[in-house]
Amino acid sequence: MTFLKILASTSALTAQALAGLALTFAPAQAGNCIDAYCRMETLESFDALLAADASSGSNDAAPNTVAKKFGTWGIDTAGMDTSVKPGDSFFDYVNGTAVKTMVIPADRTSYGSFLQLRELSENRMKVLITGLAAQKGLTGDDAKIAALYNAMMDEATIETLDIKPLTPTLSAIKAIKSKAEMAAWMGKTSGMIGAAFFGAYVDGDAKNPQVNVLYVAQSGLGLPDRDYYLKDSFADKKTKYEAYIVNMLTMAGDPNPAQTAKDILALETKIAEVSWTKIERRDDNKTYNPMTRAELATFAPAFEWDSYFKAAGVDKASKLIVSENTAFPKIAQIYADTPLETLKAWEAFRTIDQAAPYLSKRFATAQWEFRSRDLSGALEQRPRWKRAISVTDGALGEAIGRTYVAQYFPADSKAKMEGLVADLRAALKIRIENLTWMSAPTKEKALEKLSKFGVKIAYPDKWRDYSALTIKDGDLFGNIERSNAFEWDFNVAKIDKPVDPLEWGMTPQTVNAYYSPTRNEIVFPAAILQPPFFDPDADPAVNYGGIGGVIGHEITHGFDDQGRNYDGDGFLKSWWTAEDSAKFDAQTKKYGEQYDAFEPLPGVHVQGGLTMGENIADLGGNLLGLDAYRLSLKGKPSPVLDGFTGDQRVFMGFAQVWRSKYRDDAVKQQVATDPHSPAVFRVIGPVRNIDDWYKAFNVQPGEKYYLKPEDRVRIW
Repeated sequence: MTFLKILASTSALTAQALAGLALTFAPAQAGNCIDAYCRMETLESFDALLAADASSGSNDAAPNTVAKKFGTWGIDTAGMDTSVKPGDSFFDYVNGTAVKTMVIPADRTSYGSFLQLRELSENRMKVLITGLAAQKGLTGDDAKIAALYNAMMDEATIETLDIKPLTPTLSAIKAIKSKAEMAAWMGKTSGMIGAAFFGAYVDGDAKNPQVNVLYVAQSGLGLPDRDYYLKDSFADKKTKYEAYIVNMLTMAGDPNPAQTAKDILALETKIAEVSWTKIERRDDNKTYNPMTRAELATFAPAFEWDSYFKAAGVDKASKLIVSENTAFPKIAQIYADTPLETLKAWEAFRTIDQAAPYLSKRFATAQWEFRSRDLSGALEQRPRWKRAISVTDGALGEAIGRTYVAQYFPADSKAKMEGLVADLRAALKIRIENLTWMSAPTKEKALEKLSKFGVKIAYPDKWRDYSALTIKDGDLFGNIERSNAFEWDFNVAKIDKPVDPLEWGMTPQTVNAYYSPTRNEIVFPAAILQPPFFDPDADPAVNYGGIGGVIGHEITHGFDDQGRNYDGDGFLKSWWTAEDSAKFDAQTKKYGEQYDAFEPLPGVHVQGGLTMGENIADLGGNLLGLDAYRLSLKGKPSPVLDGFTGDQRVFMGFAQVWRSKYRDDAVKQQVATDPHSPAVFRVIGPVRNIDDWYKAFNVQPGEKYYLKPEDRVRIW
C-alpha cells in the first residue's frame, strides 16, 4: 500500500488535518513505514509528528539539540525491569522501569523513544526557524520560512481577524445553488481547505509504476474511522462530536446549530455504514479498479463527476484508479438523496473544523478540545511555537531539510547506513535461499525482487523547488490556502507523467522510514539515524537490533501480505505459485489470530487483519537484524557485555526502540484506525515466534507468551 493511498483512504485525512497543510497530499510513495506517523506530515489531533517535553513549552527555553545516549554501550540497563521474566513480557523486561517512571507530557497522548527523538528534531528546527524569523532582508526559501512561522506566531493579528479570513469561503458555500455546483466545490477542496465525499490523489500506477495516475478513494467522515459511528464502544465520542459540531456552528453564526448538527451527524453515519473497513482497504488488488471518467459516471451515476473533476483540475487524466469501488455508488446515492442545504451545512462545518488552527483562539481551542483532548486524551494544547514549527515544516519541509542536514547530520552516518543495509539484504537473501516451504520458481522471483531494491538514505539528491509558492508577511490564512494549492498543483502536474525516481516521501527531519512497493525502494531520513536506532559509538549488536530492525522491517514490507504482490519492478502482479501462496496465507492467518488475542486495554483487542503488514515486517526486522549481526561477526565469537550475549543485545536493541507509554483514548484510537500494533505488542508479538529468542533468554513453558514450537509462525 502506498503512502498516498493511505492518506486518501483514511477519513483522518480530512478530519484531522490540523496543524499542517489541511488537505495536501505529500508527494510520496511511503505507505509501509516503521511508525504510525507516516500517514501525514503534520497531524495535531493525532498528536504525532513532533513530540515535545512539557518542560520545553516556553518560547524562551533553550532547546536541547543533542541526541541522547542510551547507557554506556547502547542499552539503558537502568530502564529495564529484570524482575519480569522475558517470557512473561519482553517489553517490560527491557523497558519496564523506564515506562513506569515515564511521564507523558500534558500536550501529548503518548511518549517514548520515537517521540523523544521527534522532540530533538523539533528543537533543532526551532533553532533553525526562529533564527531565520529574527532576521531582516531574507530572500528565497529562507524568507518564506520566516514569514510563515512569524504569521503563525502573530496571535494579536489572528485574534483581531477572528473568523474573517474564512468568511469569503463560507459565503461561497452558502451561495451554492445546485448539486452540480456542490460537486464542483468538493472538487476544488482537493487544493484548499474543505471536504468532499471522495478524495482524489496522484501516485504511481500500481500496474504501470513508471507512470503517475489519478486515484479516487472514499471519504466524507469527520471522525477517525467508520467504527466511531457504528460501534457502541465509541458512542461517547460520537456524542462529543455532535456537541463539537454544535459549538463550531454556533460560533460561526448558524441560526439552528443543534438541528444542523444532527443532520450532519446523520449524513456521516450513512456514509460510514456503506464505507469499506480499514481491513478491506488494505487489499491492494481489491482497491485497484481502473476506469475512465465516463465509466465511473456510469458506475456511480448519482454524483456529478464531471463537475468534480473539472473543478479539481484533473479532467484531462487519461484514466482513474477507483479504490473502494463497491462503496462509490452507495456514497454517490447518499449525496443525491441528501438535501442541498444539508450538504452545504456539512461542507461549512468541515471547512471551519479544518480552518480552526489558523483562526482565533476560540476556534483553535474548541477544535483542540475535541480532536486532541476528547478523542485522544491530551491534557494541554501544544504551545503555539510547536504548532508554528509544524505548520512551517508541513509547507516548506525540504527547504528546512537542506539546512537541517547541513547542520545536524554527520556525513559518515550515510556510509555506515549503506553498509548496514547491505548486511540486511544479504541476510534476507540467505533466508530466502534456505526457505523450506517455498518452491524454486517463487524463490527465483523473490531473489530477483530483492536484487532490485532501491535505497535512499538521509536526504534527497534533488531538493524540492518552492519558487512558485507565495508566502506573505502577516497573512497566515492566505499562506495556508496558497500552500494547499501549491501542493495540489504540484501533484496534478504529475498525472500521466513519468514517476520521478529522485522524489522523496518524507523530509530529512522526519523520524521515520518507509518502503514503497511501486518503486520497490526503502527510504531512511536523516533524523532516524540517531540513538536509540543508530549510534556509531554503541555496541554493534544494539545497532543491528535498532536501526537494523528498522532496515529489516522496511525490506520485509516488500514481502509482507501486500508487498509480496508487487514484483521487482513495482508492478502489482502475481509471481507466486498457487501452492506457495496457500502456504504463506496459512502462516499469516495463524499470525493474525495471535494478534487478535492481544488486549492492550480490557475489552480492546488488536486487529490482526488491520496490522498484518506491519506485524510481518516487525517479525522480519527482528530475524534479519539478528542474522545480519551474526554475519558481521565473520565467525568470531560475540562478546558478552554486562552479562548480556550478542543475541540478547540484538533483541534488546529492537525492544528499546518501542519504549513508550500511551493514554487510554490514544490506544483505543490506534487499535481502531492504525495499521501498526501498540508498542508493547510490536515487541512481544514478533519475538515469541522466533526460536533464537527462546534460546537467548531461556524462555520456558508456562511463561505468559511462550508458544510451542509447532505454534510459532514461520514466514521469512
